[in-house]
Amino acid sequence: MLRYERAGPRAVLTIDDPQRRNPISTQVIEGMLGAVADVSDDPSIRVVVVTGAGDRAFSAGGDLSGGFFDAPLAGHGDRGALADLFRAFRRCPKPVIARVNGHALAGGFGLAAACDIVIAVDHATFGTPEVNVGLWPMMISAVLQRLIPSRAALELMLTGRRIDAAEAHRLGVVSRVVPAAELDAAVDETVAALEALSPAALALGKTAFYAVEDMPLDAALDHLQAGLTAVAMTEDAPEGMRAFIEKRPPEWKGR
Repeated sequence: MLRYERAGPRAVLTIDDPQRRNPISTQVIEGMLGAVADVSDDPSIRVVVVTGAGDRAFSAGGDLSGGFFDAPLAGHGDRGALADLFRAFRRCPKPVIARVNGHALAGGFGLAAACDIVIAVDHATFGTPEVNVGLWPMMISAVLQRLIPSRAALELMLTGRRIDAAEAHRLGVVSRVVPAAELDAAVDETVAALEALSPAALALGKTAFYAVEDMPLDAALDHLQAGLTAVAMTEDAPEGMRAFIEKRPPEWKGR
């Protein structure tokens, strides 16, 4: 089950099945894909927050109770939906924040890692335990390999070892680690900081950041030069400079 709520400038996507540690079912993925598509074109939404219900788990991974092994080939297309969700998070012009309120395992680990900013409680654990049930963290490998040093990522996948939030932060998966009592305040602070910035600059900047991820240096520099010109051509860029000179808050147009 997925709850999709709007609260001011943010859209909140909550996997709401805490008794089963918030599994990522086909229905949850479809709901998130629809929500991301909805908010991408909505100027009133500035930030997307992804979380799990309760205080035990962000998500323990894929829902294996729905006949996962019954028809492996027939379910091939459905498994690709998770890859589509990772792509959607990256292509969304709004920043996507993972509010990691508890354990993030298997697909849940990948879901958090696919977000732009990850704020985790200090008691959260992360891991890829798929190997323990004869599986392998296939699609989330593409996300984790871009964040974690390859030898560390492979060790986690080979052994199924869990790591705590502090180690996830050291490895580069988590942006901030906070006590449970401070989680919502940390998310609110981050949302407020993003809301105060130019939507156009954030959208163009996020797109450019991921676009050059695997480019050779010269190609990346050429791409970013074009990106800088694109940002300079927005209405927000001169407004931001005027506001800075005039010592006033900018009035962003988002274009």
